[in-house]
Amino acid sequence: MVMAAEPQFHVLAVDDSLFDRKLIERLLQKASCQVTTVDSGYKALEFLGLREGVEINDPDAVSTSPVIHQEVEVNLIITDYCMPGMTGYDLLKKVKESSAFKNIPVVIMSSENVPARISRCLEEGAEEFFLKPVRLADLNRLKPHMMKTKLKNQMLEEIEKPSKVESGTAAAVVEPEVKDLTEIGIKIVPLQSEVEPKQVHLQVVQQEDQTMSNNKRKSVEEGLSTDRSRPRFEGITTAV
Repeated sequence: MVMAAEPQFHVLAVDDSLFDRKLIERLLQKASCQVTTVDSGYKALEFLGLREGVEINDPDAVSTSPVIHQEVEVNLIITDYCMPGMTGYDLLKKVKESSAFKNIPVVIMSSENVPARISRCLEEGAEEFFLKPVRLADLNRLKPHMMKTKLKNQMLEEIEKPSKVESGTAAAVVEPEVKDLTEIGIKIVPLQSEVEPKQVHLQVVQQEDQTMSNNKRKSVEEGLSTDRSRPRFEGITTAV
């Protein structure tokens, strides 16, 4: 029996630097994550299915009813702050404005330790703010988000199980049609435990009476037959 593999925690990593993308991809894979990397905020939106008007280079054209293009669910977005065209902060705002993706955790990375920038990202809804270079120890802070995703998947599986049983196994069990057994010559005799004691006693008495009656009738018939078969002697006188 082939067991279905547990889905991995999927991270969408966004960075315009090839070196930083490779670094974050390697670290996330060491943390047993599935990683998709893109080099701009626009491509991240396109991957999510949020961005329309890519051909006309309209960064503000965001679909109000997004069409999901990725084949797997995105569990977390980690993005660089300083990127040309669309910053990590702008990407964060677009994601949080989307009704479909606003619950996806977003982590911001930056090589500059600017308290005002960090505060602004956290206030907009970022879960974490990492300073570059990102280390494996930093990714340990993502474990609570991974656990939430795992629990969510388990809850969804538990919810789907009853519906599968109802539509599958339970629906396949068909009650056999009960027929009148007397029609096919089968007499149903109740178990002794189902017969009341008074009925049992009455049946015994009736059986005894029937037996006695039969015996009595038999003895009478035998007596009658004996008298009828007795020889009759004629012409015999008795001396007194």
